[in-house]
Amino acid sequence: MSWLSNVRNKIASITKRETPDNLWHKCKKCEAMVFLKEYEENMHICPKCEHHGRIGPMTRFAQIMDENSWKMIPWAAVQEDPLKFKDQKKYSDRLKDARNKTGEQDALINAQGTIENIPCVVGVQDFAFMGGSMGLAVGQAFVDGAKRALKDQCPYIIFTAAGGARMQEGILSLMQMPKTTVAISMLREAGIPFIVVLTDPTTGGVTASYAMLGDVHISEPGAMIGFAGQRVIENTIREKLPEGFQTAEYLLEHGMVDMVVHRKELRATLAQIMGYLMAWKTAA
Repeated sequence: MSWLSNVRNKIASITKRETPDNLWHKCKKCEAMVFLKEYEENMHICPKCEHHGRIGPMTRFAQIMDENSWKMIPWAAVQEDPLKFKDQKKYSDRLKDARNKTGEQDALINAQGTIENIPCVVGVQDFAFMGGSMGLAVGQAFVDGAKRALKDQCPYIIFTAAGGARMQEGILSLMQMPKTTVAISMLREAGIPFIVVLTDPTTGGVTASYAMLGDVHISEPGAMIGFAGQRVIENTIREKLPEGFQTAEYLLEHGMVDMVVHRKELRATLAQIMGYLMAWKTAA
């Protein structure tokens, strides 16, 4: 080994020791390396290309709700692993792994608090928890959030992020679609706003149920929204689909969502919408 190669190896070794993996974030869109602290301070948005990264419930609550105003809504117990499902791994073990990874009980978390002093209930799906998949626990959490909004006569806001229904629960996961639809009907009959914020990605049975039943549909920029994937649809209909046809911007152009809102403007936008939709209560 030459003297120059030896020096290069030593420098690389020192650099690797002094720059831990958690110091930088690589953007999934433009692949720019961004200082992690800068990325987090920018609300998990790439400063180079404005790509909106995926975030979990705790981060979302902190970003969107008034400081020290929110508290978690307790989980209602549901039957776990009702089918005793096992593929390459036991479903019960997958749940344990997801809970250890995220620190959450399941893929949908509700909190009660205020946004710019307006009371509301906010539900956030966590894609990091088994792809945000919808099962018994998610369905029950949604109903619990809707019931709390009904009780307190305040809007229910849901941030969706899901790969669809949870296959390990079979038909029981699909039954959550009508279950959540009934809860939305209860909100509508009571005149309580149900606001949906579509985040990346929102697909499958979630799109086919509560994600598309809101009074207002907002999306974050660049979010992928659809039922089945583009390749599956193309193979089924045997036609080439337009590029980016499942992006938030494409759906906005075709009337599927009401607005695409930058994450930094989302808090103010939600407060404004709630103010409009709850005007009847203020007047009363």
